[in-house]
Amino acid sequence: MLKRCVSAEWIKLRHSRMWMIIIILPIISVLIGSFNFTMNQGVLKKEWYSLWSQVSLFYGEFFFPILIAICCAYLWRLEHFNKNWNMIMTAPVSAASIFFSKLIVVGVLLMFVQVLFFLLYFLGGRLIGLPSELPQELLGWLVRGWISALSISVLQLALSMCIRSFAVPIGIGFCAAIIGLGMYVIDLGMFFPHSLLTIGMGVLSQTGILSISNHLLFFIMNLFFIAIISMAAIYRLRKSDVVA
Repeated sequence: MLKRCVSAEWIKLRHSRMWMIIIILPIISVLIGSFNFTMNQGVLKKEWYSLWSQVSLFYGEFFFPILIAICCAYLWRLEHFNKNWNMIMTAPVSAASIFFSKLIVVGVLLMFVQVLFFLLYFLGGRLIGLPSELPQELLGWLVRGWISALSISVLQLALSMCIRSFAVPIGIGFCAAIIGLGMYVIDLGMFFPHSLLTIGMGVLSQTGILSISNHLLFFIMNLFFIAIISMAAIYRLRKSDVVA
């Protein structure tokens, strides 16, 4: 059942323009960050680390959360049109399969985005003239960024499920990114999904997670957000009435 739901979600995306957004936003992030790095090399002297601080700032704080919100809103877009919600409510599939199929698809898309971002980061660094040795922490930044992106995805999927407007959940996602930055600044970053992205990707501090306890807390909090929000969303989906 879940496999069929996932296949259906991929069919929806086959002829969409989502792929353009998925590719363009990371490119813009790296271009802006690389330009900033090039213009400030007198101050930014840690080579790959300094370049990461620039490209990940625009990517992790703004473009990536917005990209997640757009993907999640798009996956619910068809269901909110032409009373298609009624078809979901009467389909012989479970609410959990419907929700998790969308989460799986978003997760795969975001994994692709992370790989693309890495390739663009590496290409940008080589074009600038940085040496070939990459930061040892790079894989951890990318993996933790993807995990925290799943937490944000669950939240955005729940919002887009409940709100029929395409733009409103995206706007809420942008506001949440700003709130997440504030939570990080006041040292409460572990308690908000968007702040976890800042911490996990080393956006503002490349030494944000050093101890085993911090690593453990990071993964526990992500798992907590994914589990709690998923259960609430699935419960809401089960109790939703057909749209008249």
